[in-house]
Amino acid sequence: MNFTRWSARLPGTQRRAAARTKAGGSPAQLGESSVPAARAERLADTRSPADTPAGVDELPAREVLDRIPALVALVHGADHRIAYVNDAYTTAFGARPVGAPAREALPELDAVGLLPLLDQVLRSAKPRTVKSRKAPGGRSYTFTCTPVSLSLGGPADDGSGGVLVFAADVTDHAEAAERLRASERTQRETAVTLQRSLLPQELEQPDDLRIAATYQPGGTDAAVGGDWYDVITLGGGRTALVIGDVMGRGVRAAAVMGQLRTAVRAYARLDLPPHEVLQLLDGLASEIDASQIATCVYAVHDPNEGSLAYASAGHLPILVRDENGTIHRADEPTGPPLGTGGWLHASGSLPLGPGSTAVLYTDGLVERRSEDIDEGVAALERALAGATGTPQVMCDRLIRALGVTADHDDDVAVLVLQQPARTGVHADLFRNAALELLGGVEAAPRARAFATGVLASWRFPPELHDLGVLAASELVANSLQHGTPPMRLRLRRTDRRLIIEVTDGDDHLPRRRRAEPADEAGRGIAIVATIASNWGSRRTPGGGKAVWCEFALPRA
Repeated sequence: MNFTRWSARLPGTQRRAAARTKAGGSPAQLGESSVPAARAERLADTRSPADTPAGVDELPAREVLDRIPALVALVHGADHRIAYVNDAYTTAFGARPVGAPAREALPELDAVGLLPLLDQVLRSAKPRTVKSRKAPGGRSYTFTCTPVSLSLGGPADDGSGGVLVFAADVTDHAEAAERLRASERTQRETAVTLQRSLLPQELEQPDDLRIAATYQPGGTDAAVGGDWYDVITLGGGRTALVIGDVMGRGVRAAAVMGQLRTAVRAYARLDLPPHEVLQLLDGLASEIDASQIATCVYAVHDPNEGSLAYASAGHLPILVRDENGTIHRADEPTGPPLGTGGWLHASGSLPLGPGSTAVLYTDGLVERRSEDIDEGVAALERALAGATGTPQVMCDRLIRALGVTADHDDDVAVLVLQQPARTGVHADLFRNAALELLGGVEAAPRARAFATGVLASWRFPPELHDLGVLAASELVANSLQHGTPPMRLRLRRTDRRLIIEVTDGDDHLPRRRRAEPADEAGRGIAIVATIASNWGSRRTPGGGKAVWCEFALPRA
């Protein structure tokens, strides 16, 4: 077997040979040196021909291949019969019989899927490389298959050429890469777990709305974002809905998000208008981390008004589909993101009556690098126009319609709320009744008689009926004594509770206090707080206040 007649097509070999030929001679004529001519002459003066090392082309291939630590195998012919394996290959996988086909004699190459690559290299006469394949025995190798012109001589020579298989051991690099990937997976799982733990584990379900939400972390790395959402029951039948996005990625963004979400829940308990909640959040965001900014929408649904009051801090617009299928997009006002400071936010309003559906979302749902974000919002409008089903089904359908997959490069949060259009028996469980309180103290007996008649017509149990009349009487008396016109008594029932609310034109909120035995006033709110399941007060948008209480209905 004549190994010196191999002509391996290794990268760079042919280019160097061509360069030497183009320079005006053979390698022997050029002295096998890349030294310029002038320098070569000086060297010729000080060194004898016997001191000049032999050229690379004169080195015996067998001796070189036997000594290198990489695994080398030479195969030839269509069956890739073994022509040669070096000592390193034999040490790694054992001796291999010369002349045997690779499929039988080189099972380790078959195990890593290299045999089809040998066919491809033989056909195309182009080298191919596969990186970091784990071979039998647990070691990882990078395989380079290079076509060679092979002349074996004798009857074994079929003239079809061969392939030189060069395998470099990269086990240490592969294990280090796997450790790095495992570390990244652990960090990602930690970040996603942190973020999911900061989101509501179970959404509150108000009486008048059906709500669902979904969150999908973006990408496959640990850099999750700061998207969040929340649903907060305010009492008196009203519900706050929040969605936001902290700019940036990673655990830091998730931590800032958790602080903002906690603050939103605290501010929501004050039952402030949406723009005042954002005003408070704006100052808090800059205190939490001046380098982090966040967008947010805070909205309040009032079933009595059939509206969704909202304020936006640099967030994308709310979309509402009414009972006729028409899509409404929230317009201005939209202020700058939270944390920028120096801006007075304002509230807007959208109609949200029975049969309507609203969608709140983060930019990961609609933003694409190749499109303007308005195109993404328009695509969401089209998807919302045709989406049907429960809120959870609609969440899933909107995400699929916008092309969000598991490897999406940004976090996505979607919040869908529906106000069902109730008919028949279900409609009887949701009733409203209101009375304008005109005149002076004589309005109190009229309010008492009105509450007595309405609660009787709603067929409440006697005990609940009497407690409701007492609470209405106390709230009306408190308003007549401390409030100013116009005054109104509103009674509302749902399938879960009775709500009694009195509004007037004075914006001083009542507070519960301890009345001394000699005091003739100050017991009304204390009585209401004692007999009712919950009570509260808030300032109304047009000026004035509303004081309300709730009674839980007995379950059927």
